[in-house]
Amino acid sequence: MSLLKLENIAYEYEAGTAMQVKALEQVSIEIDENEFIGIIGHTGSGKSTLMQLMNGLLVPSEGRVLFRGEDINGKDCNKRWLHCNIGLVFQYPENQLFESSVLKDVMFGPCNKGMTPEEAEIQAKLALNRVNLGEEYYEKTPFELSGGEKRRAAIAGVMAMDPDVLILDEPTAGLDPGSREDLLESLAELHETGKTIIIVSHSMEDIAKYVDRIIVLNEGNVQFDGKKEEVFRHVEELEAIGLSAPEPVYLMKALRRRGFDVREDVFTVDGAVEELKRLSGGMENA
Repeated sequence: MSLLKLENIAYEYEAGTAMQVKALEQVSIEIDENEFIGIIGHTGSGKSTLMQLMNGLLVPSEGRVLFRGEDINGKDCNKRWLHCNIGLVFQYPENQLFESSVLKDVMFGPCNKGMTPEEAEIQAKLALNRVNLGEEYYEKTPFELSGGEKRRAAIAGVMAMDPDVLILDEPTAGLDPGSREDLLESLAELHETGKTIIIVSHSMEDIAKYVDRIIVLNEGNVQFDGKKEEVFRHVEELEAIGLSAPEPVYLMKALRRRGFDVREDVFTVDGAVEELKRLSGGMENA
């Protein structure tokens, strides 16, 4: 049984009015335990709508969303249980920080889930440490933090609830390179504990480096859904819908056009460096 399953989902904004817009149509996706998935698509392709449908914040116009086999929009579904187990982090979540200290803010979700204050504090500290906010941050007010630190504290607040699925909308938007790398490494470490992570991102380099599976949306439909090695082979099709492949893909293609025998499954900078070293070594030995 899939962890999260979308069956023939359609969604319309302003349904039944002159402003009606179809955001998604006939979308079917199955997500299993311990997957790391990237969702990409141009602006207006339906990414944010899809995320909110997965979490139950929006109800589909057609179709069903199942979490552990239960219809999340059914009358018997416990919404509190659902939102605690499918954590959703919106873009710029730092705008939602409100408590008097960082630790209290991160404890809010676990307490709301029903944990005792002692249990919530343990979970909050674990989550803060996971995003590299140590003890020196616990008693600071959120307003003392830098932009990147606020982002990490807000994400820690969702992590602390220990959801089965963590969905993040552009989690690295506006962050400096160091903060972006730290946050993505934290998500990768969380994934290694068995969590399912889903991120929406415009950064093909981040997607290539961290996720295993990519879902490409185009005009409300799933254009591609597969392992990143498969999806990034469709460079021309991605470009046709306003997307691109990671830069190393273009470098490898250029080298192949010039007659060099380089791999087709190189998507990251580190991978490109290794392939160039291999190529250089082969030329020296020739």
